[in-house]
Amino acid sequence: MKGDGGNVIVADPGPKVLHGDAGATPASALFWDRRYQEGRDGWDLGQPAPPLQDFLGSHPLAPHPPGRVLVPGCGRGHEARLLAELGFAVVGLDFSAEAITAARQWAARPGANLRWLQANLFDRPALAAAGLGPASLQGVVEHTCFCAIEPQQRPAYLQTVADLLAPGGWLLGLFWCHGRPDGPPYGSDPGELAGALAQAGLTKALWQPAPNAAPGQQQQPRDQQWLGLWHKPPAPSSYDLGAPSTEAGRGLPEQTHRA
Repeated sequence: MKGDGGNVIVADPGPKVLHGDAGATPASALFWDRRYQEGRDGWDLGQPAPPLQDFLGSHPLAPHPPGRVLVPGCGRGHEARLLAELGFAVVGLDFSAEAITAARQWAARPGANLRWLQANLFDRPALAAAGLGPASLQGVVEHTCFCAIEPQQRPAYLQTVADLLAPGGWLLGLFWCHGRPDGPPYGSDPGELAGALAQAGLTKALWQPAPNAAPGQQQQPRDQQWLGLWHKPPAPSSYDLGAPSTEAGRGLPEQTHRA
């Protein structure tokens, strides 16, 4: 359904580059603006990614609202709207003006708590000005942002996510772990990615090949997608600081999963 999809906050998304500048790279908003303008947006399914939708709808480990959730690189906002309709307070973030404009055209359910932010995920002052400071989020949902940024930016991405999450918060991600040399979309190795997430301070709850992966717009296979749920450790309780109790550490169930 078309309509006003929520409030928009516009921060400075980075250096402005004139159309026609051949130097646009995936690190610039212009690169992605052009892809939307030219219809070269084959990552967009026109709906939430089925593995994420299925997980959020029925998996026993799925997080539940309430909670404030960020969708970085939200594009047209399919996952952001899904989360808002499930009852989360959602911020869809993208530094492409074309993406945010497109996201607004699709209305969420009346009463859904959803807003859009045009900003660069790596611009900490811009995030803070929009209320996205350290420990301000209960969750982050990743889909097609991590594979779109240049690989040298990945440590900063993971650290930003870890910093934005409150203790006990979660990262739910659908990662494209293909082995092709070029990008975007840039590939990942599942084992190396799991190690990088752990190094950022996040604890694995689930990491597995994604079930029910949808093909692309031209029915091209989306192979080697991995679905993961990671938690930021909860803050130490008074019991953890010295008082004996059998209740300590009850916050998260222990799960064993094969990487």
